[in-house]
Amino acid sequence: MGKPLAEAFESARDVFDEIDEALGQNLSRLMFEGPADTLTLTENAQPALMAVSMAVIRVLERDGHVDIAQAARFVAGHSVGEYSALAAVGSISLADTARLLRLRGQAMQEAVPVGLGAMTAILGLDYATVIELAAAAAKGEGEGEVCAAANDNAPGQVVVSGHKAAVERAAALASEKGARRTIMLPVTAPSHCALMAPAAEVMAEALSAATVKVPALPLVANVKAEAVTDPTEIRALLVAQVTGTVRWRESVQWMKAQGVERLVEAGAGKVLTGLTKRIDPELTGTTLNTPDDIEAFLKSN
Repeated sequence: MGKPLAEAFESARDVFDEIDEALGQNLSRLMFEGPADTLTLTENAQPALMAVSMAVIRVLERDGHVDIAQAARFVAGHSVGEYSALAAVGSISLADTARLLRLRGQAMQEAVPVGLGAMTAILGLDYATVIELAAAAAKGEGEGEVCAAANDNAPGQVVVSGHKAAVERAAALASEKGARRTIMLPVTAPSHCALMAPAAEVMAEALSAATVKVPALPLVANVKAEAVTDPTEIRALLVAQVTGTVRWRESVQWMKAQGVERLVEAGAGKVLTGLTKRIDPELTGTTLNTPDDIEAFLKSN
């Protein structure tokens, strides 16, 4: 993870080194060499994902001479990616972002004992329908349990999160409603639901003490699906995001309504590029993950 970038660009290596120093941990070695089961622990995975995204951004800036503030109109990130987006436009320093994500990962893992919570992707039903069946599942046999729409990713792709039994009931109800498929996600913490309230409290305290500046570009916030620039509001929305729904479908639609025609995904994987095509086929999605991706992008721009 990230190793090809580090091997190809000194600017990427600088990012990994800075994050290692901020965390007091050789995270980059864990990313490059594993073991995978340690890297995928939430407290490691979150800063690692940010590290790859910021390595790409730094390469664009230093090697490609791209001024992000001039080249783009907005930044956005899905869940943990929202922190990467803010780091990319100077709202939160790289070192602070790494430390906040380490804390966020730890707080999320500690909020709910492993095995108590779950997340399931529901394919083939619209967002409003999933909200209704999640509410019905929460009122089922385990009344008082939590089940909520956690991620509105794209038309026909919504993730529910909460107590495992309630999430399983939601999956069963979704199948009865005609869902094309339900997929239990391999997660250790049920993100973006009320069970994460203890983690939200931890992040509220940490963010109140963190330096958050006006970003060079507006952030399209997960829980608002609109652009924000005020540091106080950014802090509040990052806290709300821990328990709130990631409104990604609406966020992309909002950006298109502002005239955006192309979304560039910087970081590991290409999930968001795929979602872009599902949300609106008229939008162009570009993935920047490998050195070849970056070089092709720079040549074409």
